[in-house]
Amino acid sequence: MHQNRLHGHLSTSNLVIQMTGTAANFEKAFQTTLYQVKYQGKNFQATKKNPTLPTAYSQAVLGVLGLTTYNSLTTNIQKLPQNLENNNSSAADSPSSPQSLAKRYNLTALYKQGLTGSGQTMDIVTLANFNPADAYTYWKSLGINTPKNRLQVINVDGGSGWTGSDETSLDVEQSGAIAPKAKINIYIGPNTDTGFFDALAKAVDQDKAAQLSLSWGESETAITQSVSQGLETPVYAKIFNLLFEQGAAEGISSFVASGDNGAYDASKDAGTYDLAVDNPADSPFVTAAGGTTLPLNETLSDGTKINVKNERAWSWDYLYGYFDKHDLASTTEGLAEYFVGDGGGLSKFFTTPNYQNGVSGVNTFSSIDYWKTTNAAETGVTRVNPPVSSQGTGTGRNVPDLALNADPKTGYAVYYSTAQNQSATWGNQYGGTSFVAPQLNGVSAVLNSGHHDRIGFWNPQIYRFAQSSNSPFTALNSTTDNNNLYYTSQGNTVYNQATGLGTVDFNKLNSAFSK
Repeated sequence: MHQNRLHGHLSTSNLVIQMTGTAANFEKAFQTTLYQVKYQGKNFQATKKNPTLPTAYSQAVLGVLGLTTYNSLTTNIQKLPQNLENNNSSAADSPSSPQSLAKRYNLTALYKQGLTGSGQTMDIVTLANFNPADAYTYWKSLGINTPKNRLQVINVDGGSGWTGSDETSLDVEQSGAIAPKAKINIYIGPNTDTGFFDALAKAVDQDKAAQLSLSWGESETAITQSVSQGLETPVYAKIFNLLFEQGAAEGISSFVASGDNGAYDASKDAGTYDLAVDNPADSPFVTAAGGTTLPLNETLSDGTKINVKNERAWSWDYLYGYFDKHDLASTTEGLAEYFVGDGGGLSKFFTTPNYQNGVSGVNTFSSIDYWKTTNAAETGVTRVNPPVSSQGTGTGRNVPDLALNADPKTGYAVYYSTAQNQSATWGNQYGGTSFVAPQLNGVSAVLNSGHHDRIGFWNPQIYRFAQSSNSPFTALNSTTDNNNLYYTSQGNTVYNQATGLGTVDFNKLNSAFSK
């Protein structure tokens, strides 16, 4: 590359080469042309043809990122429809809190043993700026004592803007509340392919923390669309997967939000209603964080009654009566509310990992068809009434791995600023698997604070634990009112694609990790 006047820097892992140079020199080196385009309202740089590497390099290089700056990355935050919101003025006004989560899933037993994350560091990878002071205000409002100066912000490639600041704020607030004595590194990159990659690569390369979480992603369908249009490298998912594999080799426990659109992840970004899962939660080297709804019994303002008797897979099928009464499906924005729930299904990018093979419920499924597509492109959808139940088989990486409360109806508060030097506000009932990933990050720090060595990548261990006679997991196996808008329980299996292995008793999980 030197003959084309490009300068390279090799990462400490020897896996990534970062190149710098002029646009003209990149065009010459990769035998392509860079140009500015506008697509779906976004302005970005793209290439007119796929880059070509010299033969000496092509067999050793998995892929090239950065020649195109297109992205469709979104947060996995979900808010209640505005007319269902409560008026929150503090964290205490929301149905759930980090303390209630700790009590529900038996993390308080570890606090009583003195395990609070002391001596641990958590990494958060994100694509939006935030105000660190907001996190301290949040913790103080909940009566959580935390060390001063526990936050270190690392701006990668110049950092990012404020769009999505509520995501970064809640990531820090939730992980820091669950592990109150741990330190937190926040890696903030621009919301671009290279910004996302560089932020994750820096966190993994520096290897300063035994646990890491991120809550941004895009559907596999959106990635496939981008590849077919020449906007994305065909090995995009493999490139990120390589970083997570590096992290697993280093003993990093990585947690990624599984998505907030149920089994229809592409409805949020590709505008299609095919069955799809979220990337990078589909990586075989991360623990994919799914979501549940907690029990609730409520009469809504219009008289609609809702009754969730037991903790279940999160989807808003229990609100369909309310949505129908208000004709939400008549608008694009209203229809989107019908497609809310925890992400889960089978990956089309990655094969079934060894740790999932042979586990009952993996690669088999029970489903409920609420919807059917109306055209070959799967861009239109209509209701199936009454819903139709069926069973089937599939293959691929099964998502998620486990689940905790994520429904905004039983969710949390967020304290955040939307710009520099702007007063922060309390967000009304928030939810989404964006909460579960940083919460698991905090749980991992609590667990690791009681171990001499890193617990490491969870999945090969937790799938083994789940099949034992003293499993720390409670599979959510009800066959009624327990789905992510498609996948539901198969009756009596260890795993299902709505909630993975189920919910967790963290005290029992800690004991299992200790053996």
